[in-house]
Amino acid sequence: MPTARSMVYLDFAASAPMREEAIEAERDYESRPWAGANPNSLHTLGREASSELDRSRSTLARLVGGNFRPSDVTFTSGGTESNNLAIIGLAEGARAKDGRKSRVLFSSIEHDSILDLVGPLRDRGFDVALVGPGRDGVVGSKTLGDVMDDDVALVSVMAANNETGVIQPIDELARKAHAAGALFHTDAVQGFGRVPLELDAVDAVSIAAHKIGGPVGIGALVVRGRSPLRPQLFGGGQEMGRRPGTQDVRSAVAFSAAAAACMKDLACTREQVAGMSRGLYRTLCADGTGIEPTTGIAVGEDRLPGMVSIMVPGLESESLILRLDAEGFEVSAGSACSSGSLEPSHVLTAMGIERDSAFGSLRISFDERVPQKDLDHFSDTLIGIVHDMLGEGHGRR
Repeated sequence: MPTARSMVYLDFAASAPMREEAIEAERDYESRPWAGANPNSLHTLGREASSELDRSRSTLARLVGGNFRPSDVTFTSGGTESNNLAIIGLAEGARAKDGRKSRVLFSSIEHDSILDLVGPLRDRGFDVALVGPGRDGVVGSKTLGDVMDDDVALVSVMAANNETGVIQPIDELARKAHAAGALFHTDAVQGFGRVPLELDAVDAVSIAAHKIGGPVGIGALVVRGRSPLRPQLFGGGQEMGRRPGTQDVRSAVAFSAAAAACMKDLACTREQVAGMSRGLYRTLCADGTGIEPTTGIAVGEDRLPGMVSIMVPGLESESLILRLDAEGFEVSAGSACSSGSLEPSHVLTAMGIERDSAFGSLRISFDERVPQKDLDHFSDTLIGIVHDMLGEGHGRR
C-alpha cells in the first residue's frame, strides 16, 4: 500500500495544495506586530491590520478583472458562502427594487452550492427555472434568451464547469440577461486563476482561495457597488455591511498571494497545462482502452487546462477511485455516493450522457506543479485497471 508521502494527488479541482507564495505570506503575517489584531479596531495595530486587509482586497480586485473596484470585494468563508450570498442577496435585492422580479434562472450544471438554493428561493416566493447545456456542455445564449423575460431577477451561470472544465460564454450570457433587465452572477471558483475571465458585463463573481493554492476557509464575492445586494448574515458592519464578522486577515493575505502567483505567468502556464491535458486525453482515450472523454479531447480556449473529464462505460467511478487509491493515485468522480447508492453526475446527465456511461465518470485535475512523469504513470495504471476490471466482468450492478 502506498504511503501518504508517495501518493500522487490529482484532485486539484477539489482543493489544490498550498502554494509556497501563500505559505510565505502567512509566515510573514505571523511575524508582524499586528498579527491577530482586529482590523476593525481604531488603535494603531488595528489600523495596520486593516491596511493589510485592504491591500489584499485591492490585489484581488485587480486580478479578477472586469473593472471591479477594491470596495467591491467582500471576503467570505469560501465559494459556497459566496454563492449563497450572491444568489439570495441579489435576488431579494432586485425584487425589493422592482416587485415584478420574481424569477431566478440557473444552469442545470451548476455546483450544488447553487442548485441546492432552489428550495430556499421558492420558500422566499421566487420561481426558479433551470437552463440546460448542449451535448458539448455549453449553455448557449439562445437557450437562455428563450426563457428570459422582464420578470427575471437574476441569472447565474458558472464560468467553468467543475466536472468537465467546459468554459461558458459568460460575457454573452450576461449581456443577454441585462437586455431583459436581470442581474447576472457567475461562480468562477474553478476558473479564477486558471484562465482569464471576461467579467465586464458581470454583476457579481464568486471565487475561493483553496482552488488556486491558497488556504481553505476563505473566498470572496466580488459584487459591483451599484448592485442591490441584501446581506444574509447580521451582527456587524464589516465588509461594507455585506458580510458581518471579524475578517481573517491572515487568510486574506495568503489568498491574494496565491492569486498573484497564479496570474504571474498565466498565459505560459495555461498553455503548458493544456498541453499536458491534451496528452493525457490522447493516451487514456486511445482505441481499445475502454475509456471515453465526456466532451471531446481537444483542450483549447473552451476548456480549463488541467481538468480531464473521462468515463468508463460499464464500470462504477467509486470502484475505479478505490483501485486507483490503492495504487497511489488520488482522483475524484463526477458522481456522488450517498446513503450507499451511487447516482450519476447531474452535470453529465444534463448533457444527455447515458446513465451507464455517467456512472463511470472520473475527474483528473492538476496544475503546472504536477510532473509529467506522474501523469504518464497514472495513465498506465488506469488503463491497466480498466482492462482488468472489464476483463473480470466488474461492471455496474
